[in-house]
Amino acid sequence: MRASDFSRVYPVLYHMAEDGSWDNIRQHGLLSTSALLDLYGYEGRARQEIETEWRPRKYTLVSKGLPPAVVRDQLPMRRDALRPCLDDGMTPEDWYAHVNRRVFFWPTRDDLRFFLAAKEYKNAPHVIISVETHRLLARDADRITLSAINSGSTYYNSERFSGPPRRGRHTFRPIEDFGGGRVREVVVLDGVPDVLSLSPTVERWIAHRKNYEEPSFECLGRLWPTS
Repeated sequence: MRASDFSRVYPVLYHMAEDGSWDNIRQHGLLSTSALLDLYGYEGRARQEIETEWRPRKYTLVSKGLPPAVVRDQLPMRRDALRPCLDDGMTPEDWYAHVNRRVFFWPTRDDLRFFLAAKEYKNAPHVIISVETHRLLARDADRITLSAINSGSTYYNSERFSGPPRRGRHTFRPIEDFGGGRVREVVVLDGVPDVLSLSPTVERWIAHRKNYEEPSFECLGRLWPTS
């Protein structure tokens, strides 16, 4: 796939961040978990628990002179479900570290809405950052890869797969090596420090959903631009 074809098919990308993270993102940009741990000075066991182990809950990073930063849980990526679907000799710890070095964007609004309405995130506000694809590619093409699966989940459609989709070092492919097929994730190594220079809007959204009923979506306000 050529970069020009990719930006034509997917002109806008979407990142879903934890509510309350806006001040941090505005100040430091959209950083990967590993980059945040570097910024906040986490080392040793405290870092290992967040970066290379399964996160069953959210973690709030704190450091003097910095606003608190929330690292999202990894509920859909349990260790016992992840281990059997790993390739390339990777361990769950390897995969968690691999994923945590990256920032993820949804390539379509439908993908974003599906994630926003997922059982782990429904009925809770989130910060939605949109990015113009051609501007991101023009600046960071060498750090961008694509994934054909939701790499952060081991849930699967039993009609399509006999188990969670396989994953490994081959999962994140450069655009020109991706070939055909559906793009599920757009992935940026380390993050996008000046994401606001690429973003037409940053808004707060919520998916209202009871049980498995059809969700409804509500914009709670715009955070960027402010005028």
